[in-house]
Amino acid sequence: MTEAMTTTDLELTITRVFDAPRELVFEVWTNPDHLAKWWGPTGFTTESCTVKLEPGGGWRLCIRNSADGSEHWARGTYREIDRPERLVFSFAWEEPPGVPGHDTVVTVAFAEHGDKTEMTFHQAVLRSVPERDGHLAGWQETFDELTAYLRETEWPRS
Repeated sequence: MTEAMTTTDLELTITRVFDAPRELVFEVWTNPDHLAKWWGPTGFTTESCTVKLEPGGGWRLCIRNSADGSEHWARGTYREIDRPERLVFSFAWEEPPGVPGHDTVVTVAFAEHGDKTEMTFHQAVLRSVPERDGHLAGWQETFDELTAYLRETEWPRS
């Protein structure tokens, strides 16, 4: 018997705690100079990153696979910006470059816990369970890169 797929089967939620203040974590999510240093799974580098941080503004980036040189472009539009608590934006891989593919909505919530930040990342609606699982693996590695970036970078502390 085949189990019916529900919408929640095509959603992704990841929670991480970062050893950094909420304002800083929000900044590294929204400033292209910071995004270019951590965005992408392990073994990828960000080759291009543009951000127009305003509702209706767009973002676009290109990550390159260090192993085979392949490039992967993604883009989206900011729907909500509530500094430093929440970001909502669309996300689509370009298939091929320049042509947006399937659009999903990403919501990132930032909760302050003393000098740490709990990030809750939600992405929906993906096209299939294998696509969801692929995004899960990619985002987990991307958030590992973010953790390392926050840990290794000298930040002005007040």
